[in-house]
Amino acid sequence: MKITWFGHACFLIESSQLRILTDPFDSSVGYKVPNVMVDLITESHQHFDHNAHHLIKGKFEVIKEAGFHEFRGAKITGIKTFHDSESGVKRGQNIVFVFEIEGFRLVHLGDLGHVLSQPQVDQLKPVDVLFLPVGGSFTIDPNEAKKVLDQLQPHVAIPMHFKTRYIKFDIAPVEEFTKLCENVKYIGSNLLEFGAQIREQDRTIYVLSI
Repeated sequence: MKITWFGHACFLIESSQLRILTDPFDSSVGYKVPNVMVDLITESHQHFDHNAHHLIKGKFEVIKEAGFHEFRGAKITGIKTFHDSESGVKRGQNIVFVFEIEGFRLVHLGDLGHVLSQPQVDQLKPVDVLFLPVGGSFTIDPNEAKKVLDQLQPHVAIPMHFKTRYIKFDIAPVEEFTKLCENVKYIGSNLLEFGAQIREQDRTIYVLSI
Protein backbone atom coordinates (compact mmCIF):
# COMPACT_ATOMS: atom_id res chain seq x y z
CA MET A 1 0.00 0.00 0.00
CA LYS A 2 1.12 3.54 -0.75
CA ILE A 3 0.38 6.81 1.08
CA THR A 4 1.14 10.23 -0.39
CA TRP A 5 0.79 13.43 1.67
CA PHE A 6 -0.26 16.62 -0.11
CA GLY A 7 -0.26 18.73 3.04
CA HIS A 8 -2.62 19.51 5.92
CA ALA A 9 -5.01 16.52 6.30
CA CYS A 10 -4.96 15.52 2.63
CA PHE A 11 -3.56 12.09 1.75
CA LEU A 12 -3.78 9.79 -1.23
CA ILE A 13 -4.25 6.18 -0.12
CA GLU A 14 -3.46 3.73 -2.92
CA SER A 15 -4.11 0.01 -2.93
CA SER A 16 -3.92 -2.33 -5.90
CA GLN A 17 -7.52 -1.54 -6.87
CA LEU A 18 -8.46 1.75 -5.25
CA ARG A 19 -7.29 5.37 -4.90
CA ILE A 20 -8.79 7.37 -2.01
CA LEU A 21 -8.15 11.06 -1.31
CA THR A 22 -8.84 12.45 2.17
CA ASP A 23 -9.86 16.01 3.09
CA PRO A 24 -8.85 18.02 -0.02
CA PHE A 25 -8.15 21.74 0.52
CA ASP A 26 -8.28 24.85 -1.64
CA SER A 27 -5.25 26.93 -2.58
CA SER A 28 -5.77 29.47 0.21
CA VAL A 29 -4.35 26.93 2.66
CA GLY A 30 -0.90 27.37 1.12
CA TYR A 31 -0.23 23.98 -0.45
CA LYS A 32 -0.71 23.09 -4.11
CA VAL A 33 -4.11 21.58 -4.86
CA PRO A 34 -3.52 17.88 -5.64
CA ASN A 35 -3.38 17.09 -9.34
CA VAL A 36 -4.46 13.47 -9.12
CA MET A 37 -7.11 11.14 -10.47
CA VAL A 38 -8.96 9.27 -7.72
CA ASP A 39 -11.88 6.91 -7.25
CA LEU A 40 -13.17 8.19 -3.93
CA ILE A 41 -12.87 11.28 -1.71
CA THR A 42 -13.70 11.42 1.99
CA GLU A 43 -14.33 14.67 3.88
CA SER A 44 -14.23 14.81 7.66
CA HIS A 45 -16.18 18.09 7.79
CA GLN A 46 -17.29 20.91 5.56
CA HIS A 47 -14.63 23.57 6.10
CA PHE A 48 -12.72 24.97 3.09
CA ASP A 49 -9.45 23.32 4.09
CA HIS A 50 -11.05 19.86 4.14
CA ASN A 51 -13.90 19.80 1.59
CA ALA A 52 -12.55 21.10 -1.74
CA HIS A 53 -13.46 18.05 -3.81
CA HIS A 54 -14.74 20.42 -6.52
CA LEU A 55 -11.09 21.24 -7.33
CA ILE A 56 -10.13 17.61 -7.99
CA LYS A 57 -10.21 16.48 -11.62
CA GLY A 58 -11.99 13.45 -12.98
CA LYS A 59 -14.94 11.33 -11.91
CA PHE A 60 -15.13 10.09 -8.33
CA GLU A 61 -17.49 9.41 -5.45
CA VAL A 62 -17.57 11.57 -2.29
CA ILE A 63 -18.30 10.35 1.23
CA LYS A 64 -18.97 13.07 3.77
CA GLU A 65 -21.44 11.36 6.08
CA ALA A 66 -20.98 9.11 9.08
CA GLY A 67 -22.06 5.49 8.87
CA PHE A 68 -20.97 2.37 7.02
CA HIS A 69 -20.01 2.49 3.35
CA GLU A 70 -18.62 -0.05 0.90
CA PHE A 71 -16.71 0.89 -2.21
CA ARG A 72 -14.90 -1.49 -4.58
CA GLY A 73 -14.21 -4.03 -1.88
CA ALA A 74 -13.15 -1.48 0.74
CA LYS A 75 -15.14 -1.03 3.95
CA ILE A 76 -15.32 2.57 5.15
CA THR A 77 -16.87 3.56 8.45
CA GLY A 78 -17.49 7.18 9.43
CA ILE A 79 -17.70 7.78 13.18
CA LYS A 80 -19.14 11.02 14.55
CA THR A 81 -16.86 13.04 16.81
CA PHE A 82 -16.48 16.76 17.50
CA HIS A 83 -14.32 19.53 16.04
CA ASP A 84 -13.77 21.00 19.52
CA SER A 85 -13.69 20.02 23.19
CA GLU A 86 -17.17 21.43 23.87
CA SER A 87 -19.30 18.83 22.05
CA GLY A 88 -19.31 20.82 18.83
CA VAL A 89 -20.44 24.15 20.29
CA LYS A 90 -17.49 26.04 18.76
CA ARG A 91 -16.86 24.26 15.44
CA GLY A 92 -19.46 21.55 14.97
CA GLN A 93 -18.97 17.89 14.18
CA ASN A 94 -16.05 15.94 12.75
CA ILE A 95 -16.09 12.51 11.14
CA VAL A 96 -13.34 10.01 11.83
CA PHE A 97 -13.01 7.60 8.91
CA VAL A 98 -11.90 3.99 9.31
CA PHE A 99 -10.69 2.38 6.08
CA GLU A 100 -10.47 -1.41 5.85
CA ILE A 101 -8.54 -2.07 2.65
CA GLU A 102 -6.81 -5.29 1.61
CA GLY A 103 -6.41 -6.46 5.19
CA PHE A 104 -5.16 -3.13 6.55
CA ARG A 105 -7.03 -0.84 8.93
CA LEU A 106 -6.33 2.87 8.52
CA VAL A 107 -7.88 5.60 10.67
CA HIS A 108 -8.05 9.25 9.58
CA LEU A 109 -9.02 11.48 12.51
CA GLY A 110 -9.86 14.57 10.45
CA ASP A 111 -10.03 17.68 12.65
CA LEU A 112 -10.62 15.81 15.87
CA GLY A 113 -10.96 18.36 18.67
CA HIS A 114 -10.92 16.20 21.79
CA VAL A 115 -9.40 13.17 23.42
CA LEU A 116 -11.41 10.06 22.59
CA SER A 117 -13.96 8.42 24.85
CA GLN A 118 -13.53 4.74 25.64
CA PRO A 119 -16.44 3.71 23.38
CA GLN A 120 -14.79 5.62 20.52
CA VAL A 121 -11.47 3.93 21.21
CA ASP A 122 -13.20 0.55 21.12
CA GLN A 123 -14.79 1.41 17.77
CA LEU A 124 -11.50 2.45 16.20
CA LYS A 125 -9.05 -0.20 17.39
CA PRO A 126 -7.09 -2.04 16.19
CA VAL A 127 -5.22 0.51 14.04
CA ASP A 128 -2.48 -0.23 11.54
CA VAL A 129 -2.02 3.36 10.29
CA LEU A 130 -3.24 6.44 12.14
CA PHE A 131 -3.49 9.87 10.50
CA LEU A 132 -3.19 12.13 13.55
CA PRO A 133 -3.75 15.92 13.78
CA VAL A 134 -1.20 17.50 16.11
CA GLY A 135 -1.21 21.28 15.53
CA GLY A 136 -3.81 22.48 18.03
CA SER A 137 -5.93 25.66 17.71
CA PHE A 138 -8.44 23.93 15.39
CA THR A 139 -7.72 20.34 16.44
CA ILE A 140 -6.21 18.48 19.37
CA ASP A 141 -2.91 20.02 20.46
CA PRO A 142 0.42 18.15 20.69
CA ASN A 143 -0.21 16.92 24.25
CA GLU A 144 -3.73 15.75 23.43
CA ALA A 145 -2.43 14.11 20.26
CA LYS A 146 0.02 12.11 22.37
CA LYS A 147 -2.89 10.98 24.57
CA VAL A 148 -4.86 9.86 21.50
CA LEU A 149 -1.78 8.05 20.19
CA ASP A 150 -1.55 6.19 23.51
CA GLN A 151 -5.28 5.45 23.42
CA LEU A 152 -5.25 3.91 19.94
CA GLN A 153 -1.78 2.31 19.97
CA PRO A 154 -1.36 2.14 16.18
CA HIS A 155 1.49 0.33 14.53
CA VAL A 156 2.27 3.50 12.58
CA ALA A 157 1.15 7.10 13.07
CA ILE A 158 1.47 9.90 10.52
CA PRO A 159 1.16 13.43 11.96
CA MET A 160 -0.91 15.95 9.99
CA HIS A 161 -2.47 19.40 10.32
CA PHE A 162 0.64 21.12 11.68
CA LYS A 163 2.58 24.29 10.88
CA THR A 164 4.89 24.24 7.86
CA ARG A 165 6.45 26.93 5.65
CA TYR A 166 3.36 26.70 3.44
CA ILE A 167 0.55 26.77 5.95
CA LYS A 168 -1.27 30.01 6.66
CA PHE A 169 -2.78 29.04 10.01
CA ASP A 170 -1.39 29.74 13.47
CA ILE A 171 -0.88 26.14 14.59
CA ALA A 172 1.98 24.28 16.24
CA PRO A 173 4.88 22.72 14.29
CA VAL A 174 5.17 18.94 14.28
CA GLU A 175 8.21 19.05 16.58
CA GLU A 176 5.95 20.08 19.48
CA PHE A 177 4.35 16.65 19.11
CA THR A 178 7.35 14.53 18.17
CA LYS A 179 9.37 15.69 21.19
CA LEU A 180 6.78 13.83 23.31
CA CYS A 181 7.23 10.58 21.39
CA GLU A 182 9.67 7.76 20.85
CA ASN A 183 10.33 5.93 17.57
CA VAL A 184 10.12 9.04 15.38
CA LYS A 185 11.32 8.83 11.78
CA TYR A 186 11.53 11.91 9.56
CA ILE A 187 10.98 10.96 5.93
CA GLY A 188 12.54 13.21 3.32
CA SER A 189 9.55 12.87 1.01
CA ASN A 190 5.77 12.89 1.03
CA LEU A 191 5.53 9.18 0.20
CA LEU A 192 5.31 6.12 2.46
CA GLU A 193 4.96 2.56 1.16
CA PHE A 194 4.33 -0.44 3.37
CA GLY A 195 3.23 -4.06 3.46
CA ALA A 196 2.29 -6.62 6.09
CA GLN A 197 5.56 -6.02 7.95
CA ILE A 198 4.07 -2.79 9.26
CA ARG A 199 2.48 -4.84 12.04
CA GLU A 200 5.93 -5.58 13.43
CA GLN A 201 6.24 -1.90 14.38
CA ASP A 202 5.06 -0.45 17.67
CA ARG A 203 3.80 3.14 17.55
CA THR A 204 6.36 4.32 15.03
CA ILE A 205 5.87 7.95 14.01
CA TYR A 206 6.55 8.76 10.35
CA VAL A 207 6.83 12.50 9.64
CA LEU A 208 6.34 13.12 5.93
CA SER A 209 7.57 16.26 4.21
CA ILE A 210 6.71 18.30 1.14
